Amino acid sequence: MRIPITLCHSIYMRRFSLKINLLTIITLFSVFTFSHGQQIDLAKVGKTFSQKPVRIGGGLSASTIFYNGNDGQKRQPFTYFLNGNVNVNLFNQINLPFSFNFTNLGTNYGYPTLPNRVSVHPVYKWVTGHIGDVAMSFSPYTLNGHMFRGVGVDLTPAGSFKYSAMYGRLQRAVEYDTANRIIPATYERMGYAAKVRYDKEGHYLGMSFFSAKDNPTSLQWQPDSLNIFPQSNTAFSWEGGVKLVKNLNLSGEYGLSLMTRDIRSPREGSSLTDQALANRTSTHAYSALKAEISYQLLKNNIGVGYERIAPEYRTLGAYYFNNDYENITLRYARPFFKDKANIAMSWGVQRDDLNHNNEQSSKRFVSSANINYTPSEKFNTSLSYSNFQTHMNVRSQFNYINGQTPYDNLDTLNYTQLSQNMALNTMYYFGKNENRKQNLNVNISFQQAADKQGDIIKPGNLSEFYNLSTVYGLLLVPQAINFNAALNTTYNHVGGEEFIIVGPTIGVKAKVLHKMITTGLSSSYNKSYSGGETQGEVLNVRCNATYMLLKKHNLTANAIWQKRNVVNRPETQALTATLSYAYSF
Repeated sequence: MRIPITLCHSIYMRRFSLKINLLTIITLFSVFTFSHGQQIDLAKVGKTFSQKPVRIGGGLSASTIFYNGNDGQKRQPFTYFLNGNVNVNLFNQINLPFSFNFTNLGTNYGYPTLPNRVSVHPVYKWVTGHIGDVAMSFSPYTLNGHMFRGVGVDLTPAGSFKYSAMYGRLQRAVEYDTANRIIPATYERMGYAAKVRYDKEGHYLGMSFFSAKDNPTSLQWQPDSLNIFPQSNTAFSWEGGVKLVKNLNLSGEYGLSLMTRDIRSPREGSSLTDQALANRTSTHAYSALKAEISYQLLKNNIGVGYERIAPEYRTLGAYYFNNDYENITLRYARPFFKDKANIAMSWGVQRDDLNHNNEQSSKRFVSSANINYTPSEKFNTSLSYSNFQTHMNVRSQFNYINGQTPYDNLDTLNYTQLSQNMALNTMYYFGKNENRKQNLNVNISFQQAADKQGDIIKPGNLSEFYNLSTVYGLLLVPQAINFNAALNTTYNHVGGEEFIIVGPTIGVKAKVLHKMITTGLSSSYNKSYSGGETQGEVLNVRCNATYMLLKKHNLTANAIWQKRNVVNRPETQALTATLSYAYSF
C-alpha cells in the first residue's frame, strides 16, 4: 500500500544528523553506563593481578585448496583461507572477542562487500560492542542481517529496556566493469540504525529505525543507463506483544519504508515532514504488517498468522526482500503416545498483485504435515508431506481490450500449478554390543509438479521425482573401524521422458597409530540412463586424514578425484586437494 508522504507527519520525528554524531553518542553512552553504577570492581582487579590479569583463548586455522582439472569450472588453481577467533579477558571483567577471515577467493572481482573481514566484539557486563565487519538484525522490515563495516552496540541493563545502535558502510563503491558484467556497479552506501525494546512479563513493545544513503560522487562514471541510481532509504518498525489470558498470546509488527529511487531528483513539498525526511519526487512510502495469535490448550498448540507486504516494499538494510503478497497461515502441533510422537500441521493461502496492476496474478495454497515417532532408542522415523497449489490468472491486455464476453480465452488465461512433496526417513540401530554396533538408514522422497489448464493436465506438463537412499553402517568398537555402504537410486519423469540414476557408495574410516590419526577412504559411482540408453557416468574417490597433537594442534588433509564421462562430450577429470591446520589455545 502506497502512503502519501504528507500523512506521515504525525508518526515521524525530524531527521537528525546521526551520520557523524551516532558514533559519538554510542561512545558517550557506553562511557556513561560504565561510570554510572557499573564501576570495575577494584578488589577483583587486584586479586586478578596476583593471578592472570590477561587471559587469551580461542583458535586459529589456515587452509589451502589446490585444484587441477578440465571440467570447465574455471576455479582458481590455488586458494587460501585464514580464520581466527580469539578472546582476550582483562582483569576477569572485560571480554574482547576478536575474529577475522582472510582469503584470496575472488580477488579478481570487485564486490560491494568483500569476503575479507575483521571484527571485535568487546563485552563488559551488559554492554556489548561490535567493531569492524559485522552484521546486526533489528527487524525484518528495517535492518535485517546486512553486513557493514563500522561500529554497533547492544545495551542490556537490568530492567525492562534494551537498546541497540549501529553506524557504518553497508557497501563500498564499485565501478562498472565492461569485462565483468556479473558484478554490477554500486555506489558507496553509509547507514545508521537504532532500536529500543521494552520487555515486561505479559507484554513487550519495541521500535527500530534505519536510514541509509548512497554517495552520488563515489563513482567516476554514473551508470544511469543501466538503471543504477544513488538511493536513500528511511525505514521504521513498531512491534508489540501481549498475553491476553493464560496461554493466549497476541503479537504484531508494522513496518514503514520511505524509498528514494534517485537522491538527485528535485525536492518535493515544503512541510516540516518533507524537509525532515528529505522528500523528493522519486520518494515513495510503503507499508508492511504482520500479526500472530497463538493459544496453548493442554498439549495442543494452535496459531493463526497474517502478513501483508505492499508491492515494492524493501529496505536497504536487507539483501533480499519478498513483497507484493498477502499470507494467512494456520498452525497446529501436539505430542502423542507419552511424547514419543509429535505431529505438526500447517495450512496457508497466499496471493499477490495486491494493487491489481500486474498482467498476471496468482493465489497459492500451501499445506504441510510433519510426524516424528521414536518408540525406543533403537528405532525412530519421521514423515513429512507438503502440498502447493498456485492458481494463476494471466491478464493479456490485448485480450482484455478485444474480449466480447468475460469467458473469452478462459482456458488460455487461467491455469493451476500443482506440487506435492513427501519424505520418509527411518533409522534403525541393531546388533549393539561391546564389540559391534550396526545401523540402517532408509530415506525415501517423492516430488510431483504439474501445470493444469481447466481440469486437464496437458502432456509434457507433469514431472515426477523419486529417490531412494539406503545406508548401512558397521562400527567395530575395539578396532575403531567404521564401515559404511550405500545405494542411491533416482527416477525422474520429466516432459514425457524417463531418467534413471543409480550408483553405490562404499567407505571406511579408521583410527591408527594409537588412535592419533583418523583416516578415511570412500568411493562412489553413478550411472544415468534415459530411454534405456546410457547417458553418462561419474566416478568419485575421496580420501582424508586427520592428526591431533597435544589436543591443541589439528592437521587435516583430504583429496577428491572425479572422473566424468557424458555422451557426446569429452571426458573430464578434476583433482581437488585441501590441507588445513588448526590450533586451539
